[in-house]
Amino acid sequence: MIRSQELCPFHIQEDQKWTSLLKCGNPNIELPKTHLEGLDFSFSGIKTAVINLNHNKKDIKKEDLCASFEKTVTDMLIQNTKKALEMSNIKKLALAGGVSANSYIRERFLELGKELDASVYFPELSLCTDNAAMIASSAYYNYLAGNLSDLSLNAVPNLKIC
Repeated sequence: MIRSQELCPFHIQEDQKWTSLLKCGNPNIELPKTHLEGLDFSFSGIKTAVINLNHNKKDIKKEDLCASFEKTVTDMLIQNTKKALEMSNIKKLALAGGVSANSYIRERFLELGKELDASVYFPELSLCTDNAAMIASSAYYNYLAGNLSDLSLNAVPNLKIC
């Protein structure tokens, strides 16, 4: 039985439909995991698989699909985090953002901390906000201040800070 109530595909936190699905879902559907070198990973394959299964396999149990998504994503996060902690000898780990509100993820990371003798830190649930909401808030206040950009503005994912 899945224990989480917060995470679902597409990061819709605390949505009642997904919450009820997670409460009774069984993570029994095999979903793809990326296998990239180093510590890189991507969720695009699993999200596509969930969408395709949801639309094309009419007899699939939605609660099992949701629970399977949660477990697979958590497994990927745990696997890469474990590698990173072992490679770096770091003994402290902090989780943040909207996904850090997920009780299943919190539980699994606490287990990882015990396994590796590492401390795991989480913000209070009220502080586990979605990054998109923070960006939208910043954009709103920039708009009010008259800080506008034209449509040529683009994201630079590998922008150097220093």
